[in-house]
Amino acid sequence: MKRGDGNVEFTAGDVELTADTPVYQGFFTFSKLKYKHRRFDGSWSEEVIREVHEHHDAVGVLLYDPAADAVVLVEQVRAGIVARRDGTTPWVLEVVAGLMDTDETPEQVGRREVWEEAGCHIDEMIPLYSFYPSPGCYTERVHLYCALLDSSAVGGVHGLAEEQEDIRVHVIPFPKAMQLLEEGKLDNGMMVIAMQWLARERASLRARSNG
Repeated sequence: MKRGDGNVEFTAGDVELTADTPVYQGFFTFSKLKYKHRRFDGSWSEEVIREVHEHHDAVGVLLYDPAADAVVLVEQVRAGIVARRDGTTPWVLEVVAGLMDTDETPEQVGRREVWEEAGCHIDEMIPLYSFYPSPGCYTERVHLYCALLDSSAVGGVHGLAEEQEDIRVHVIPFPKAMQLLEEGKLDNGMMVIAMQWLARERASLRARSNG
């Protein structure tokens, strides 16, 4: 803990983890944590008890065709929206994404997932951001990329049968994709972040491709 100009900077050493107990093991793992942490006044907290979702890190890849000025998105059913039971369609438009549940690097996972979900190969992967989508209850960290491609032959339905995947591929002109974003129809975290990045970098990506 550092105290300089009145601000406090904490490190991992300012948390004392006293228990980490698995409470469920299935497709995902849930654990119960017990810990104490330093407070901003320098004292220690009482014991905190929280359940957390032990989640593999994930990789997302926004596919963009600078020549056609179009994004390639995938559509599939998502269990989290099924579970909400609020009448919202559980078919979601997303960037290609997958879990890091092997010893592959983020880039290797990204390339594999692009092939499995969209049926295409990519060359360069441009790193965008690495972030925690919901650190209050998930251990997951997301590695987000953009990859350029020729979308002229992209489409169809893909996915791994052994993972019960049924994934439809869409090629959407950038202006239409931005309209969908503004209408709240591209409403998952990776999609929003990737599209905002693309809106900022689109001109330079197109110029780079033409050069």
